[in-house]
Amino acid sequence: MKKILIITYYWPPAGGPGVQRWLKFTKYLPDFGYKPHVYIPENPSYPILDHTLAKDINPQVKIIKNSIWEPYQLAEKLNPKNKAYKGGHFEKKENQSFMSKLSVFIRGNFFIPDARKFWIKPSIAFLKEYIQQEGIETIVTSGPPHSMHLIGLGLKKIIPNLNWIADFRDPWTQISYHKELKLTAWASKKHDKLEHEVMTKSNLVLATSYTDGENFKKIGAKRVEVITNGFEEVKIDTQKDPDFFNITYSGGLEMLRNPLALWQALSVLINQNSSFKQDLKLNFYGSLADDVKQSILNLGLNDNLKVHGYVSHQESLNSINKANILVLTNFNNEASKGIIPGKLFEYMATNNPILAIGPDNADVQRILEKTNSGYYFNHQETENIKKFILQHYNKWLADPNYKFETDQSEVIKFNRRNLTEKLSQIISK
Repeated sequence: MKKILIITYYWPPAGGPGVQRWLKFTKYLPDFGYKPHVYIPENPSYPILDHTLAKDINPQVKIIKNSIWEPYQLAEKLNPKNKAYKGGHFEKKENQSFMSKLSVFIRGNFFIPDARKFWIKPSIAFLKEYIQQEGIETIVTSGPPHSMHLIGLGLKKIIPNLNWIADFRDPWTQISYHKELKLTAWASKKHDKLEHEVMTKSNLVLATSYTDGENFKKIGAKRVEVITNGFEEVKIDTQKDPDFFNITYSGGLEMLRNPLALWQALSVLINQNSSFKQDLKLNFYGSLADDVKQSILNLGLNDNLKVHGYVSHQESLNSINKANILVLTNFNNEASKGIIPGKLFEYMATNNPILAIGPDNADVQRILEKTNSGYYFNHQETENIKKFILQHYNKWLADPNYKFETDQSEVIKFNRRNLTEKLSQIISK
């Protein structure tokens, strides 16, 4: 077997979508002739945990750990509510306190590219020896955090013949919240310079969306391939709830992705239709931001709202299988059209209709239309959203177990094993 080294911050027991991509790739890579070695921090600061994901670690995967120092404990003491250090979680500008603004400024200007930067030099020193001892020819860096890519950049400079694949689960400077970091001109240039180095010096850049792939080419990537995220067999033979019409959202939802048009459509429906008001259950599995929750309550949906909080991945799968409509939402701006949330693929695998909201001409829309897995709306289409919900509600009234037909020949292309086979072919080129 050929050896391949994956450098990643997120790994079980980390929960959430960041861990899924390479956990699943490494699960199937041995089937295609690759022995994965995975380099992870020994003492990471994971925002959420999901110990059930450990069952998906292939026993053929060799785990290598090295200690990391992160400034999160200090940051959280200064401002426990602000999550700017840990990714794209930002309060609306009008709601930001002085401490919130300060922590965002520090995050963008002092921790470049992110607060895991202190792991870069120790990792380069550690992995230089490890790669040579193990005879590893190919490495993969998975970001964010984009500090992982700077580890790859450092190793490439030391070992020029190394085959380095930079996998961008999300973009770097082009991600929608990058402009929220309150960057100085100096910091902005440094982010751009480091990103350009990664793009031009890696042998291959992997993108998770079609739009991201095109953008990476524009900023200098020599070779780009698109491998989206995907799903495993998540379909469960589940009877629908005969008592409630379940509209379900799985995962975290913050204010910047708040689909007000959906809550407005539901508000109109419960006021126009007393039966719908009694039957509707609006479920959230994951973290629901307080301001998003308040916007739902303000529209009179308090009796229909059920916030379940963070649950295990398996519980999440159970919930989306039981849903009558699955909700997917994205930022209301053009820069977000290349974002394909990982949950989309598990949603697709359930064969339940997806109601997606985001910017026009987005990659999510392209996938939904190709697979016939649901319908896509922009953030202003309240009336069309209302019609879509009412259509499926009436079908549910007629038969609580009605089937929504997707194009399975297209959906199956996003199966994790099929995607890993595609990855193995790309690596071997």
